[in-house]
Amino acid sequence: MRRTLLVLTATALTVAAGALGVSSAGAAATACRVDYRITNQWTGGFGADVTLTNLGDAVTGWTLGWTLAAGQGVTQAWNATVSVSGTAVTAKNVGYNGSVATGGSVTFGFNGTWSGSNPVPSSFTLNGTACTGGTSSPSPTPCTGPSTPPATAPVTVWMAGDSTMMNASACPIGWGSQFGPNFTSAVTVQNSAVGGRSIQTWLYEGNVTTVKNSAGECTLSSTAYSSRWTAMLNGFKSGDYLIVQFGINDGDSACPRHVGTARFKELLGVMASAAKARGVRPVLVTPVAAITCSGSAAVGNRGFVTETKDAAAANGVPVIDLHARSVALYNSLRLCPNNGDYTTGAVGAFFCNDHTHFEAAGARQIAGLIATALREQGIPLAAYLK
Repeated sequence: MRRTLLVLTATALTVAAGALGVSSAGAAATACRVDYRITNQWTGGFGADVTLTNLGDAVTGWTLGWTLAAGQGVTQAWNATVSVSGTAVTAKNVGYNGSVATGGSVTFGFNGTWSGSNPVPSSFTLNGTACTGGTSSPSPTPCTGPSTPPATAPVTVWMAGDSTMMNASACPIGWGSQFGPNFTSAVTVQNSAVGGRSIQTWLYEGNVTTVKNSAGECTLSSTAYSSRWTAMLNGFKSGDYLIVQFGINDGDSACPRHVGTARFKELLGVMASAAKARGVRPVLVTPVAAITCSGSAAVGNRGFVTETKDAAAANGVPVIDLHARSVALYNSLRLCPNNGDYTTGAVGAFFCNDHTHFEAAGARQIAGLIATALREQGIPLAAYLK
């Protein structure tokens, strides 16, 4: 169900710090400015970007604190580790963005919840010392439409995955090939999904051997990345998005495609961290379900679902449970029971002549599930949806 969204035309908070007291003559001076911007808001939820500018001595680690208003909460964050105790919020740097030079800035974001009202914070602390200054918080205006107005800053959505996501003009057609039409012209979709790949063979194409090590993982002949991942790393720009969906071929027992659960989570973390270090927002997606029936009900059938969620939590990035959403879609379309003939009827219109890959119509509906999830979960990319 679509939620009625509220538009924040210019909601922002700026806190400027003057000279702040220190305990001794040799202590580092702490001073800061915080720009808190609500990027989108809908009934019961919102997304925000927070930019911390260091106006004092250089820091090698930062902790930003503020207080939630009644009814507010934090559900997920990126580029920072955010915790909540009562109404007190603590945002700490992650490994790659702890050092902030004098005059330098660092930005992180989060999704939150609200009820009653959603005011911006009135004050912040940096490493326990108050940032002081004026505030500005224009009120949101209601919007009668079902979504936020389109964002205008051009962004690229980079996609990495397997055949269920890849571009194709005939079966199998991956849902990534049908993703672009959901967005305004400000979005460019760069789909680098490739059929038959596990996360490791996608990342290290040609360098994954058929030999397993003592841990049961396929060994690498070289740690050089594939040209497709190198091209992404070189093409990333701040504000872009990376959508990653693996887990279907990774369960192969044989090398080179085999990936164990710990290695799978590790490599998702590698991709998420590399993206965030470049200002790109990763979104992890659980593997889309095939059509498997238990009587008249479609049921789940993929591994690496929990592992994808675990990796998202460990790296502080959003996760879309496409596995659960696709099973729910199959049930709503009453694709079960079926006789296994994927050439006719509703199941034939959705799937290729197998139980896994999609015709164009099916791929469009799967892509629509991702678009719906962006809205429902308040992922900022939703601002670019038509």
